[in-house]
Amino acid sequence: MNNSTEHIAPFVELGKILTSNAIEDVVFKAYSQNHWFIPDFVTHALKAIGEEYLNEEKLRTWLSTYQLQSWQPDFVPKKIGVVMAGNIPAVGFHDLLSVLLSGHHLMAKLSTDDRVLMLFLIEKLTEIAPALAQRITLAERLNAADAYIATGSDNTSRYFEYYFSKKPHLIRRNRTSVGILTGEETNEELMGLGRDVYSYFGLGCRNVSKIFVPTGYDFSKFYEAIEPQLDFFRNHHKYFNNYEYNKSVYLVNREPHLDNGFLMLRETESLVSPISVLFFEYYANAHDLKSKLEAHSEKIQCIVSKEGHFPSSLPLGEAQKPSLYDYADGVDTMAFLTSL
Repeated sequence: MNNSTEHIAPFVELGKILTSNAIEDVVFKAYSQNHWFIPDFVTHALKAIGEEYLNEEKLRTWLSTYQLQSWQPDFVPKKIGVVMAGNIPAVGFHDLLSVLLSGHHLMAKLSTDDRVLMLFLIEKLTEIAPALAQRITLAERLNAADAYIATGSDNTSRYFEYYFSKKPHLIRRNRTSVGILTGEETNEELMGLGRDVYSYFGLGCRNVSKIFVPTGYDFSKFYEAIEPQLDFFRNHHKYFNNYEYNKSVYLVNREPHLDNGFLMLRETESLVSPISVLFFEYYANAHDLKSKLEAHSEKIQCIVSKEGHFPSSLPLGEAQKPSLYDYADGVDTMAFLTSL
C-alpha cells in the first residue's frame, strides 16, 4: 500500500462524515454510555479527527515521510494487537489509522469507556470500504498478535511490558502537558489556556495539568478569563464531585490553595494534578524554567506558551489540536509499524 488516492480515499470520506451533522446520533449515544463524554467534547474530538487526521493533503504529506512496503507483492501483513485507551473521546483512532494505512491487520481491544465511538468509526469506515472489514478484528485477548501497541497507566505499562516482552511492542505510559506563563498574556490567551486545562475535563495526556509562572505571578487575570465557565463545570456532576472531594481534602489538611468555585490552584513540584485542580510552580528566570522542565521531560506530552515562544511549544489554546505527527509519548507509531 502506498499513499495513493485509492488507499487514503476511504479515510478522507470518513473525514467528511465526521465534519458533518451525521455524527449527532452517536455523539449523544456516547454521552449516554459515558457521562464524561459530553456532547460538546465528543463533537470537538470527532471534528478534529476529520479536519486534522483525515484531510487528504495532510494524509499524503504524512505518509510520504515513511518507506511503506505494503504495496509490494511480497508484503506479508502482521497482526497488530492494540490495547486502546478510553480516557477521552476516540483517543484510539490514531492507532487504528496507523495500523491500517501501514498495511497491517488490526486486532483491537477496545476500552469500555470509548467503545461506542470506536465502533461507530469502524462501522462507518467499513461501510465506505468493505474490504477493510477483513483487516479489522475486535478481540478481548490478543495472544495471536505478531506485535503490540498498548496505552495505559505507569502501573499497567509494567504489566504490558511483561506480557508482550517476547514480541515487538510499543508501550505508552502516563504523560501530561504543561503551560508556561510570563504575565504578559492577553485575556484571550488565558481563555485558551483554560481550554487546554479543562477540555475533556482534564482527562487527556494533552491536557495542561501544571503551569510554570514567574515569581510573584498574579493569578487573578487567569481566574477572570475562565470565570464564564463556572456554571458549565458546576453543573456537571461527575466533575463537580471531584472538585468538592479535592476541596475537602485540601481544607481538612490545611493545604494552601486558590479556588474560584470550580478550579483550584495549588503550588507543588508535582506534575500530574487531579481533576478540578491545576498545579503551579514559580520560576525565577529562563535558566530556572529550563531546568524545571528538563527534570520532567520524560513525562511531558506537550508544552503551551504565549504565541508558542518557548522552544517546541504550542500557542496557548492549541494543546487539543494534535496533528498526525503528534504521537503519544513522542514515539513514532508509524515508524514502529513500518519496521516490522
